[in-house]
Amino acid sequence: MFNKRIKIKTLLQSEPAGQEVTVMGWVRTFRNNQFIALNDGSTNANLQVVLELGAFDETTLKRLTTSASVKVTGTVIPSLGKGQKLEVKATSLEVLGDSDAEKYPLQPKKHSLEFLRENAHLRFRTNTFGSVFRLRHALAFAVHKFYNEKGFVYMHTPIITASDAEGAGEMFRVTTLPFDETPRNEDGTVNFKEDFFGRSTNLTVSGQLEGELGATAFGEIYTFGPTFRAENSNTARHLAEFWMIEPEMAFYDLEDNMNLAEEFIKYIIQYAMDNNREDLEFLAQRLQEEEKSLPQDKRSEMGLIEKLEFVLNNAFERLTYTEAIEILRESNHNKKKKFQYPITGWGMDLQSEHERYLVEKHFKKPVILTNYPKEIKAFYMRQNDDGKTVAAMDILAPGIGEIVGGSQREERMEKLLARMEEMHIPAEELWWYLDTRRFGTVPHAGFGLGFERMVQFVTGMGNIRDVIAFPRTPKTAEF
Repeated sequence: MFNKRIKIKTLLQSEPAGQEVTVMGWVRTFRNNQFIALNDGSTNANLQVVLELGAFDETTLKRLTTSASVKVTGTVIPSLGKGQKLEVKATSLEVLGDSDAEKYPLQPKKHSLEFLRENAHLRFRTNTFGSVFRLRHALAFAVHKFYNEKGFVYMHTPIITASDAEGAGEMFRVTTLPFDETPRNEDGTVNFKEDFFGRSTNLTVSGQLEGELGATAFGEIYTFGPTFRAENSNTARHLAEFWMIEPEMAFYDLEDNMNLAEEFIKYIIQYAMDNNREDLEFLAQRLQEEEKSLPQDKRSEMGLIEKLEFVLNNAFERLTYTEAIEILRESNHNKKKKFQYPITGWGMDLQSEHERYLVEKHFKKPVILTNYPKEIKAFYMRQNDDGKTVAAMDILAPGIGEIVGGSQREERMEKLLARMEEMHIPAEELWWYLDTRRFGTVPHAGFGLGFERMVQFVTGMGNIRDVIAFPRTPKTAEF
């Protein structure tokens, strides 16, 4: 029944030559008892199916409501309508699944993104989300293609771990212990020896530490999987469950790390430009329409495609954290007290507004910041000779802020142990991680790229909840 079906995207790229085809999809609209706009998700473009008046019974025609699914066999003929070169003249029509027009939430009209978030199970059927998720797929494929071509090994690191790679402590606990009768030690603490794994465990915040183990055997690895942060952030930039790409490379220093990250970002953007132009053009048009309601100073200086081309054609600006602080301190924005978080001086953690100022106002292109104060960075980052900074690097993107965070890792055992002691990270729990420094340590580096932020950047979507199929945020775990 289904193996002879042709996808609408493929059909629309062919020439009308009277060939017989079978198409299947969902009805977008049905007008004049004669014209079906049919869509199967392969493209935003609809196929016009023409029903000869009187050729099909009234009962069947009444079932052709928005989102009903149908199977159509017919002849491909040149179209007389504007904007399409072909249509299908139906010879047979079968309704595969009915849709109650009065109850179907997505009527053929413009819906707000907030409304569509409440109907996330159906929003893929809209043009906007069709484009977003086809692009998400393309970018994910490009990630694997890039690293495969470079000879990296793809590692699946654990989702359940006993370590906190970031030292942030914002983790989701994993347990099988009963909530009402939790076993306790004499001092009142939870007795995790009774738990499934015999110890306290959580959902991973990063695959990095395990990734380093792979890198010190294979040379170059990458992970691409879900990570979790129990951070109570209700913003357009944060999710509790999101996907991370984390390459780790032996025999790399900070500069090698920056070079790889920049090449990687440009590669996956180029892949989307080459393979999903139609979806990008649709989203660029959508963004342009959306920005018409904004005041001039809030509008993007470049269109979506223009912005992506600009990133591809220009080297990322590279500067140190110290240089960035100086630029921010001397900026008119800071002097006129326009920052929500004023620049207090060297050592402060940069906020999203500071990162976006550097990218969007000062340099007007992606920026790589390096050599951050060690106090605001993780324990595993390599300490620089100045005793104050670490060999860290963050990549900041227009419209989003930080998109990549990485560093050269501390390969010197004594320095790493001293830093862990300073930050109260128990060395005995990470004995396996420290073994990589005991047995053939090497200079190595890596970074993490938040996949959803990358998808946001490429699609131009303003809210991170609109680039993941089923967003997980505080008080939200629907679908």
